[in-house]
Amino acid sequence: MRKIWVFIKKEPMAFLLLAVPLAILAEYLGWGAVWVFSFAAVGVIPLAGYIGESTESLAHYTGPRLGGLLNATLGNAAELIITIVAIREGLLDLVKASITGSILGNLLLVLGMAMLLGGLRNGDQKFDRRRASNDAILLVLTVLVLMIPSLFSHNIEIGPEGSIKVEALSLGVAAVMVVLYVLGLIFSLKMPKGPLTPEPAEGMAVHAAWPLKQALAVLAASTVGVAFLSELFVGAVEPVVETLGISEFFIGIIFIPIIGNVAEHLVAVQMAVRNKMELSVEIAVASSLQIALFVAPVLVFLSLLMGHPLTLVFHPFELLALIAGVMIAALVSADGESNWLEGAELLAIYIILGMAFFLLPA
Repeated sequence: MRKIWVFIKKEPMAFLLLAVPLAILAEYLGWGAVWVFSFAAVGVIPLAGYIGESTESLAHYTGPRLGGLLNATLGNAAELIITIVAIREGLLDLVKASITGSILGNLLLVLGMAMLLGGLRNGDQKFDRRRASNDAILLVLTVLVLMIPSLFSHNIEIGPEGSIKVEALSLGVAAVMVVLYVLGLIFSLKMPKGPLTPEPAEGMAVHAAWPLKQALAVLAASTVGVAFLSELFVGAVEPVVETLGISEFFIGIIFIPIIGNVAEHLVAVQMAVRNKMELSVEIAVASSLQIALFVAPVLVFLSLLMGHPLTLVFHPFELLALIAGVMIAALVSADGESNWLEGAELLAIYIILGMAFFLLPA
């Protein structure tokens, strides 16, 4: 019993693994969609954390530059798996909402919580103003690229071939975004600091000394576990929408980004509390860029192969929220300083947007 307590103390999220067998029991014993949905969502959280920790351990053996590439590729693996399963089930609105929610979650929820707790603990905090400005500009440009299909789709969609043209535009935009992502990775690998691969700080990786075989085994097992739970989670979405009256859109924009990235979010907040605000800002911005430049276009191409074409045409409220989130995050980080009040302001915007999304009709 003492060993179990010591393990849980070292691994505070380990007890959430109990949700994995409970999700299986809920599915096969017929406990109801709400229980399946809840246990599957909770079970993904520690598994996503182990994917991140095993990736950090692998980066310990590959070196900082290849490690940065590995982190950039697998940093959003859990969310990518969930959205792939959702595409297969034809829940395209859920997928697009999760893309928007991930960007907003990193820029408003994570960055806001980091600034709030870091400011309360350490007072005013400073970070590299020049880099923050460059990253903000890249983020604004990336979101503008992501918005182009939505802005032009209404005029392109006229006529019987309109939907095909919108799909072609989405594929073209996705291809350009992948090219930008690859160029960003090349730039990040050649430069000491890059926008897509934030440098790991000492103590950031909880298990940097995992043996190589153990890291690979944990990565494989966690990925399989997330894939299995994603099947249960996505399969329960529509019954949960009918039972609880919440919209599929709200699940995609709030729930999926949070459960898929809790571990990374906690690291960003932890770094801010340790007065390493620069790293915290880098994590939030890099994750947003990875979602926009890598995850979104990959999903567009995969959806075509899976027979459920995903276009980059977003709901007007999503576009408005993206513009607001990116602009306020850019303004807050422009001076290279942060305090707890700015963090509270970012959180306030996220909460207000969350309430608005919750009240949208199902």
